[in-house]
Amino acid sequence: MIRWLPDLVLMTNYGDNWERYLNVLYWFYSKDFIEDKPIYCGERLAVKKHPLIDGKEATFWHIIQEGEKEDQRIPDLRRCERIRWPKAIIEHCNECKIKIWENERHTKKGIQVSICIWFESKEYLIILRKRNNYILFWTSYPVSALHRKIKLEKEYNSYKNRQGTP
Repeated sequence: MIRWLPDLVLMTNYGDNWERYLNVLYWFYSKDFIEDKPIYCGERLAVKKHPLIDGKEATFWHIIQEGEKEDQRIPDLRRCERIRWPKAIIEHCNECKIKIWENERHTKKGIQVSICIWFESKEYLIILRKRNNYILFWTSYPVSALHRKIKLEKEYNSYKNRQGTP
């Protein structure tokens, strides 16, 4: 048991009512990332605000939905249930069981440096993006597919080898 990791936020606890559940999810998100922003390695963590949808920030939608195309993403209850995990994991990322590495992603805006925080035993990944004077909380999601876990492990090991760390 990991004492600092919050319990899951289950939709059944809110009468299986999506609107009520969505409001609770956004309340937790706002509390953790708007009102009391976490610090990652001494740097301010921000969220991607735009595009705002129903008055809610892009990062919020990204961490509770899945899908390749932004305008076609749909809610994912496994992501929703873990709404309280990102801040806690970011704040405890120096724990020995959490793997952290950087990688480069080719995006429409060019090459962007991401920070990957993988809580392997909980099958959960957080992606942060480096900016000039802050770090952007990009997304987070459960990782259960074996091929994805293997890919993450290879990325992590490759990064460690480049850094000269065992």
